[in-house]
Amino acid sequence: MKQGGNKYGAHRVIEPAGVLPQPAWRIDNTMEIWDNEILIEVDTLNIDAASFTQIEEAEGGDVKKMAAHSLDIIARRGKHHNPDTGSGGMLLGTVKEIGPRLSDRDLKVGDRIATLVSLSLTPLKVEEIISIDKETCQVKVKGQAVLFESGIYAKIPADMDEALALAVLDVAGAPAQAAKLSKPGQIVFIVGAGGKSGLLCAYEARKRVGITGKVICLVHGDAGKRRLERTGFADVIIQGSATDQLFVYDEVMKATDGELADLTINCVDIPNTEMSSILATKDDGMVYFFSMATSFTSAALGAEGIGHDAVMIIGNGYTRHHAEIALNCVRESDILMEIFQEVYASGSGQPEAVGIKA
Repeated sequence: MKQGGNKYGAHRVIEPAGVLPQPAWRIDNTMEIWDNEILIEVDTLNIDAASFTQIEEAEGGDVKKMAAHSLDIIARRGKHHNPDTGSGGMLLGTVKEIGPRLSDRDLKVGDRIATLVSLSLTPLKVEEIISIDKETCQVKVKGQAVLFESGIYAKIPADMDEALALAVLDVAGAPAQAAKLSKPGQIVFIVGAGGKSGLLCAYEARKRVGITGKVICLVHGDAGKRRLERTGFADVIIQGSATDQLFVYDEVMKATDGELADLTINCVDIPNTEMSSILATKDDGMVYFFSMATSFTSAALGAEGIGHDAVMIIGNGYTRHHAEIALNCVRESDILMEIFQEVYASGSGQPEAVGIKA
């Protein structure tokens, strides 16, 4: 076992020199751990929505080609770091080995954990992709991964289905930020409210703004709209494309009597939705871009171009206690638990067999 590994995993960087594993182009995915690392037997990858959508579109929805695409990314980069979206996802697996410098952790060999750091910085080696579930973005694999000393994780709770918990933890930063940013009496606008992050954010926003506030939600598809309607979290549901900037602006103007939103939360997994979010927000309001499809250049220059003074927050996937907050959403809300069980729980989806080895 190698000694003296860097806390942040810099010892794994191959190129370019002098950077940390996330911005690195290529990292060392040798599965012999250093003394401050954790080795994980991986069985499920939860590819982030922006990356999954890009791969699916690039390969015409053919799961075998999608699997080959992912294996190629891992082979070239030592991690699942999509070069087209810059994003990754997270994983579920079983702890196989713990470096001696981490012996004080509340963790033991055999524990089931979900990593709460991105696959875009996680050394990963996949022997085989077994199946792909397009509905949940979950990919069954046979492989191994390494978690650095600074890497955070969550033990899979005993009271929840593993696939369901993984789906919630994948977007844990979104509802935790929604809980932190939403205030009583505010108008909160959620873009992409029919998906898992959007539903969790709608729940937290509804809880935080109270009876004097308003939650407005934008959905695109009929399935997302039906899910949102079942929850009762939204005061107003707008159906349409988040890329149609003037449509979104006009609809939010109508829904707010011209006030616009105090807080906008963008949860969509497609590009070109930055200006819709900015236009829907008050001049002194706030926009939280959780979506990894966001172009922060477009957001910054677009806001400048229309003379808009909203505060814009990068979608940090981490905020303090985010795993606990996200899991608590589905524990507290019977309707959320019901929906997440229908869509994400083991056996609920329709994974397509792949069986491609690296």
